[in-house]
Amino acid sequence: MLYHIRRKEKEFTDNLSKVKVLKSQNYLTLAMIDDGEPYMVPLSQAYDEERNRVYIHMASEGRKLSVLRKNPSVWGMALQDHGYHKGECSHLYASVMFKGKVVFIEDVEEKKHAFRVLADQLEPELEARERFATSEGIPGTVVAYIDIDDWSGKKSSEIDI
Repeated sequence: MLYHIRRKEKEFTDNLSKVKVLKSQNYLTLAMIDDGEPYMVPLSQAYDEERNRVYIHMASEGRKLSVLRKNPSVWGMALQDHGYHKGECSHLYASVMFKGKVVFIEDVEEKKHAFRVLADQLEPELEARERFATSEGIPGTVVAYIDIDDWSGKKSSEIDI
């Protein structure tokens, strides 16, 4: 259960705005627990609107993979940073925070779908996007999605999403 947002005037609850924030950001920060200690990493991501999932990929070894295999529960945040609001002692932003579980994808066709979503969101060049989305290395790549259980949105009142 998420805590309520104390500053209600900053909260946005419509899913369309949450989707816009997630789709506008190529990176998110993902927090997890490693043997009772917090561990957090920035990583590239892409949001799949149809499936309400955040796709991620990672190396086939390393701490992040090890931690997520032990405990797939995560907390994530995507942040649109609009900079410091000069003269107002404030910062302009929009953020989406979510909790969920990481699910590793084994099926090659599902991995290909995930890479297509990642390529479409992350890669601006069409030729590179096609190369990325159809790479022969996809079957051997560690690909996962975050199944979102709950999410919330918060923003500066001056920001339109």
